[in-house]
Amino acid sequence: MILVLSPSPPPLLPANSKFNRHLPRRIHHSRRSTTNLPPPVAAKTRDVDAFTEYSGYLFELSTSETDSLTDYNISKIAAIYRKKPLVLLRRLIQIGTTLGKWFALRYIDSVTERSDQMFKIRAAELRKILVQLGPAYVKIAQAISSRADLIPPSYLEELTLLQDRITPFSTEVAFNTIEQELGSPLDEFFSEISPEPVAAASLGQVYQGRLRHGGRVVAVKVQRPGVQAAISLDILILRYLAGLIRKAGKFNTDLQAVVDEWASSLFREMDYKKEAKNGLKFRQLYGGLRDVLVPEMYVEQTTSRVLIMEWVEGQKLSEVKDLYLVEVGVYCSFNQLLEYGFYHADPHPGNLLRTYDGKLAYLDFGMMGEFKQELRDGFIEACLHLVNRDFDALAKDFVTLGLLPPTADKDAVTKALTGVFQNAVAKGVSNISFGDLLGNLGTTMYKFKFQIPSYFSLVIRSLAVLEGIAITFNPNYKVLGSTYPWIARKVLTDSSPQLKSSLQALLYEDGVFRIDRLESLLTESLRARTDKALVKEQTAGNDSRVVIRQILSFTLTEKGEFVREILLQEFAKGLDALGLATVESITSAATASLPFVGSFSFSSMSDEDVINLRNLRRLVLLLSGLQKNESSSKDVKEVNPYNNQTYSEEASLFLYQFAAVEEVVPLLSVIPELPPDLQQQLLRLPGDLAGKLISRAAARTIRRIFS
Repeated sequence: MILVLSPSPPPLLPANSKFNRHLPRRIHHSRRSTTNLPPPVAAKTRDVDAFTEYSGYLFELSTSETDSLTDYNISKIAAIYRKKPLVLLRRLIQIGTTLGKWFALRYIDSVTERSDQMFKIRAAELRKILVQLGPAYVKIAQAISSRADLIPPSYLEELTLLQDRITPFSTEVAFNTIEQELGSPLDEFFSEISPEPVAAASLGQVYQGRLRHGGRVVAVKVQRPGVQAAISLDILILRYLAGLIRKAGKFNTDLQAVVDEWASSLFREMDYKKEAKNGLKFRQLYGGLRDVLVPEMYVEQTTSRVLIMEWVEGQKLSEVKDLYLVEVGVYCSFNQLLEYGFYHADPHPGNLLRTYDGKLAYLDFGMMGEFKQELRDGFIEACLHLVNRDFDALAKDFVTLGLLPPTADKDAVTKALTGVFQNAVAKGVSNISFGDLLGNLGTTMYKFKFQIPSYFSLVIRSLAVLEGIAITFNPNYKVLGSTYPWIARKVLTDSSPQLKSSLQALLYEDGVFRIDRLESLLTESLRARTDKALVKEQTAGNDSRVVIRQILSFTLTEKGEFVREILLQEFAKGLDALGLATVESITSAATASLPFVGSFSFSSMSDEDVINLRNLRRLVLLLSGLQKNESSSKDVKEVNPYNNQTYSEEASLFLYQFAAVEEVVPLLSVIPELPPDLQQQLLRLPGDLAGKLISRAAARTIRRIFS
């Protein structure tokens, strides 16, 4: 529920005041309060809202039937409406005739060439139809109302109104519900309460109140009467239609399972006790993130149909051009999806608020999702393989994520994925559009019988909504480009054996160390701003000293141990190759003037040594601040590591190493700025490196003796 304040809001009224002739007689008028309050949803609350007026009569169930719908159970729903065939038939006719009439008018508009003229009118009509049809259809509309890149502006403008501006139901009914649920008169719980709802949505509406004990200003959310019955019947119909569509379209995806997942989340959303517990858990996990605000939940005062939570003031995130808070949202979403796996599955613009002190507030915790560890790791691996264009591994990731059956033709899928994603990733990580990837994947998914796991729709929606909000004021924004730095940092630091194995496989292709991939991961990970270092502008991005300090701080910590070992190993290989090159250079210079010797080559360096020598050069550049990383990255794509190297090329490569000495100076100057524990860890590195170098030299000597 979004709560938007106006400059001159009407007052709260004491809970025992009479503000409406429809309310109990014990309530009386009072003088104006100074408490700020958003404008009411309507100037005058109607006794019957649009949905109830149009089709609410279809959803009157007995108390026992309503009580049986506390949790989603399609068998129970079917059993209830199997006894009410006329109700089911009337609803089918109502949906068919209402939507059918609208589509018929759109067709007539196109035939009479009046589509452009009637566009805005038809958009407004569609919004009204969705409100009349009820909560399930409003929820579907909310799911797409944030995609400015997919929905025409006129329709987007109308569908956006469904986020928090649904016609409210009777305040008398709402207040009676509060009293029934809390078991006491209003004035025992609240010293003040707003005379009209300040926000109304598909499942309930919100009032502002002040607690009698403690005086805290709170939001009081009250559920619409009959909402379980309404959603149950429509889900039964939608689920049946999903089965028909799957058979007709020969889809591999179990569309009914997708409906079941969505329906389960909707039923959990209708239980305000579960929502309060979700909000409490969300606050514990993410409330400490910088510039993230999660309201406090009053769990003990909350019931299944009345929710009491901390009052939050602000504006819709989609209405204020604050790309920084979108980045905060991306960081928070990363933590939700890939760190803890507990995520907000309904982050439409009506549930994301920019507070007046510049924080991102999350509201409405009814629809939450759980992302299992193996799926989180699979998603991270898929992103890594996509960015690094390893489409063969990506095809395997799709099997892990449940998108492809294990029996799929991996070679054919790899070829198809290469065609789909090649152009998308060629523009760079920061330019990969999440929406475009999904759109381009559509044809391939149908061809290879991709299946959409039930969890997938909620995960994709949570990411797509953020990109949709950002696109409204920055058409070039890419949520995957903003998320990838966090993915890079996680894969470099995570202790998960699966991710360590993935990193090892990524960095060593056919036994050859891909330093370009390590450079890419480190560079991207430095763009990831932690919750403590989250700032509006990365002014220090070009400061090599800052970059060096960040790299050292990362590699010297416990989390960076795995990458530190890889770096030490590659340094040892490079120094070993440098030693060989030095000996050969001296030998070559000493024998060059000897007769009958100059025409012979005494090179004992292998192709692997040449590669290791080149990698040493790039590692020095990497640790000296990445100043030349761009040119280095380009070079690696053009160099075949197994090209035959002449001795002169090897010598030139060796002599080039001397240029790196001056670049080590910034590295040394940063060391005193490190914390004492990291300095101690740094002092241990030379010994570790020497041990690896001696071990490598000894192994090479033994091989040459016995070869």
